[in-house]
Amino acid sequence: MNSVMNKTDVILIGGGIMSATLGTLLKEVAPEWDIEVFEKLDSTAQESSDAWNNAGTGHSALCELNYTPEQADGSLDVTKAIRINEQFQLSKQFWSHLVEKGMMEKPQDFIMPVPHLSFVEGEKNVEFLQKRVEALSKNPLFEGMEFADDEETLNKWIPLMMQERASKEPIAATRIETGTDINFGNLTRKLFDLLEEKDVSLNLGHEVEDIRRTKGGEWQVKVRNLATDKVEYHTSKFIFIGAGGGSLPLLQKTGIPESKNIGGFPVSGLFMVCENPEVVEKHNAKVYGKAKVGAPPMSVPHLDTRYIEGKKSLLFGPFAGFSPKFLKTGSYFDLIGSVKPNNVFTMLSAGAKEMGLTKYLIQQVMQSNEDRMEDLREFIPSAKSEDWDIVVAGQRVQVIKDTDKGGKGTLQFGTEVITAKDGSVAALLGASPGASVSVDVMLDVMQRCFPQEFPEWEDKIKEMVPSYGINLSEQPEKFKELNEMVSDKLDLKPQEEGALLS
Repeated sequence: MNSVMNKTDVILIGGGIMSATLGTLLKEVAPEWDIEVFEKLDSTAQESSDAWNNAGTGHSALCELNYTPEQADGSLDVTKAIRINEQFQLSKQFWSHLVEKGMMEKPQDFIMPVPHLSFVEGEKNVEFLQKRVEALSKNPLFEGMEFADDEETLNKWIPLMMQERASKEPIAATRIETGTDINFGNLTRKLFDLLEEKDVSLNLGHEVEDIRRTKGGEWQVKVRNLATDKVEYHTSKFIFIGAGGGSLPLLQKTGIPESKNIGGFPVSGLFMVCENPEVVEKHNAKVYGKAKVGAPPMSVPHLDTRYIEGKKSLLFGPFAGFSPKFLKTGSYFDLIGSVKPNNVFTMLSAGAKEMGLTKYLIQQVMQSNEDRMEDLREFIPSAKSEDWDIVVAGQRVQVIKDTDKGGKGTLQFGTEVITAKDGSVAALLGASPGASVSVDVMLDVMQRCFPQEFPEWEDKIKEMVPSYGINLSEQPEKFKELNEMVSDKLDLKPQEEGALLS
């Protein structure tokens, strides 16, 4: 068996949005560095970044109710909402920089303006929504958020959802025009096209089988070329593992102390999709509801306008399921293979704690198509089964780790970055809001892993991402200026319905 040995400055594992973002940022601040990317599939953005494998929401807390939890005293904690919105601003600024500099064309291929709405039923939920809009609308990042509980306004905002609605419960919604729908697959491919133009080596059909530290302190990556079955060895001082659900097993192979006592719980998902033009044209929004009592945050139901390859459709979900695979293209042995002596008690503790989640997943798996239609009819009372198909979404692996607050085996629902103490390895684990905040997360990786170089890069970073290091929520004039610039470059001005696909 032939083997090849190569040396490079940076190795990126995974052909998704995170590797694409980190590679693009690094090439801008350190253009002389050699970067190698390894993706085991035959094209990029096939797993979590694919347009049909995620909801395409530009997560900025405009409509996601779980980002503003209610406290024991009845007040709302808006800290997370503001933080996620700030993070999303960085992503939009970076993308607009690339468009402005001619490095990416046609932003409408990957980002479209779509209003974001929250929708609730029941007196207590209406009160919660009123408190939420009052708490958030004081902040410049949420300016323009409107509240309505009258039928006339709701008929204008969500005509499809109001059709045949006979509920006697009070209902209400908030609406803000500055939301977005994002095709992360197209965005990822555009970034990789740019990287290839800058001589980054994109190796498709190459599976990373092992990661080991050499005696000299560098990392050696064993890679199999799946087309030729040849094994290659690549060495680098820095490795980023951005392989979606496949990140945890690869992180474990490094053996770094930070990889210990971490487990992963895979969750699969389904969405219902409607492509009937008569139905699709009656809805133009991403509408998020409240998760049912006992359901995890990832299960928040939402009805979304999507723009995928120039075609408008509606998506409803998610419906959770269970598969032991860590990737859609993964193995049924992924979960059992991730259990190691150093994390077995962490995993068992999570299993004991999360009986509610287990019960919820069992209920979801047992659902029939008609059960799912009943859930959909809570949003669209007039929904007809023949208009809706099922699409299998991407696999997500929720992080399980020991925390001071939650104790042993605490399930994490956000995005986690694990870095080696010496900064030589970084791995991205977890799920939402993930892709939406990719720029902020990758800047964090750069700061942690390149502490000596980072101060020299800051001027260039602030040129690409002007609000890096400042809180836009505290600088309304700065936010207004940047928001107008970004909206112009990314063509995000709210448009007349019907003009969106022209």
